[in-house]
Amino acid sequence: MTLPAAGSPLGSGRSLRLGPPPHLGHDGQVSGIDPDATAATETTPSRRRRVDPALLLVSAIIAIGLVLVTRGFLVSVTGDERSDLPPTIESVTPVPDAEQALAQTNVFVDLAPGHTGVLVIDGEEIPTVDLSEVQASPVEPGEQVSVPPVTVFEPGNSTLTYTPSANGPVPRFEPGLHRVEVIHWRIDEGRQRARSFTWQFVVV
Repeated sequence: MTLPAAGSPLGSGRSLRLGPPPHLGHDGQVSGIDPDATAATETTPSRRRRVDPALLLVSAIIAIGLVLVTRGFLVSVTGDERSDLPPTIESVTPVPDAEQALAQTNVFVDLAPGHTGVLVIDGEEIPTVDLSEVQASPVEPGEQVSVPPVTVFEPGNSTLTYTPSANGPVPRFEPGLHRVEVIHWRIDEGRQRARSFTWQFVVV
């Protein structure tokens, strides 16, 4: 709507426009939020990574290999004893379940003090001699004490030892599995109160 300008005669060509100025720093339109731009800025949930079957298989093979290597070390002839020994036995050789014993390996049992016993190898009981009695036998000067090829019992250490010999009950240990039983008892109680412990080893 136009009105005559103040102080101007009606009908003159000059007029006054009512309303806001033509320019106020924007075009008069209110900008809305662009839905596409908003969607682009939203964080997309990360997808769970799928397990690679090939990588899983390789990891399993490596784990099994480590287990086998550890087991081989434990059962080697130089490894620690893994079987629980009774309190009357301090140690045995070859170690239980050894898989790398030699054909001429000694069978050795360290008993608790005050005990004695015998060895049974592959079902055969080996005769036992007391080392103190052998050493007490008279010998000629310079002559060495001859120990029979049987189990030797050392009372001072309470040990039993058998070394394979050509003249002994077990000349050598053939390749394969071997079984040893030590029957032991307190010296002051006698064999009627004996106990036994059995283990095995493999000769390569």
